[in-house]
Amino acid sequence: MTTEETIEALRRGRYVSLTTFRRDGTGVATPVWYAVEDGKAYVWTRTDSWKVKRLRNDPRVELAVCDVRGNVAEGAARVPGTARLVTGEELRRVRALLSRKYTYQFWLVDRPAALFRRGKRPHTGIVVTF
Repeated sequence: MTTEETIEALRRGRYVSLTTFRRDGTGVATPVWYAVEDGKAYVWTRTDSWKVKRLRNDPRVELAVCDVRGNVAEGAARVPGTARLVTGEELRRVRALLSRKYTYQFWLVDRPAALFRRGKRPHTGIVVTF
């Protein structure tokens, strides 16, 4: 499968297994919501999550389409990439992309959580370049 075909498969997927790496090089996979646009993948996560902490030490990631539980189909393409953490205006763009892809599901998660936290959104965006 070519890189373009793999990115197209990512674009059509519902969840992606985002693998980040510990200091010792061990990969840790986590299923996440994501969007693909302009040859990049966009992920939204809590700022205090372990994946954010691991990305601060090592920007290498690997993506593979998965199911809601993080199970990657046998033979599924894995795409390596480099991630960077974003906040501010770039985070708003990530939220908009995910809102467009997941519509009401995204708002069912985001809105009540924001109300509970009195409007604060302790989130970070992850932009993955393939």
